[in-house]
Amino acid sequence: MFTGITEETGVVETYKKRTNGAEICIKCSKVLEGTKIGDSISVNGVCQTVTKIFDNSFAAQVSDETLSVTTFNDLKIGERVNLERALTLSSRLGGHFVSGHIDCVGKLVETEQFNEFYNMKFEVPQKNTKYIAYKGSITVNGISLTVAKIYNNIFEVAVIPHTYSQTNLRDLKIGDCVNIETDILAKYVEKILLANDNNNESKIDMQFLQQNGYV
Repeated sequence: MFTGITEETGVVETYKKRTNGAEICIKCSKVLEGTKIGDSISVNGVCQTVTKIFDNSFAAQVSDETLSVTTFNDLKIGERVNLERALTLSSRLGGHFVSGHIDCVGKLVETEQFNEFYNMKFEVPQKNTKYIAYKGSITVNGISLTVAKIYNNIFEVAVIPHTYSQTNLRDLKIGDCVNIETDILAKYVEKILLANDNNNESKIDMQFLQQNGYV
């Protein structure tokens, strides 16, 4: 479990495709403090298990499933990635509860700069929009952000200068893909509401949320 507050940006040092999955090695410093083999580190929002530790880097093995549902299949050596160690009981929860399990890949469609602030718009698959609510939390490449607007299958977030400068959001170009994790609470609510639904089809849409006082 994570909070969506990036501790540092690391750099992809090596990326090796295997018969099954891949192995990545990330150059970093801060997230190595107190880290042991077997610990979890969020890499661009993806929960990864540390399998090797070196003086200034760590390695993780990436499953085929992770490659199929995240941007990891297109990672490049030298690329910056957002890193966060797993939440502890003594940690401050500065963002929101983030599982590190990616729901979909989104795409940057527009960036607007207002003085030092940025409005960024991302497109996601239509089926995932039911989990995104106005003023709700969302995770983009492991960063906890608040949804400022949502229309059709595009949502907008306002990014403060500190977040923009300290994460790899500053590296994104129009058309670049990002890892998206929607709010975990929305998925649990849907699961409960579907418990007695034989069709197993979600009845949660924007009209439902408005009628029940969620938005």
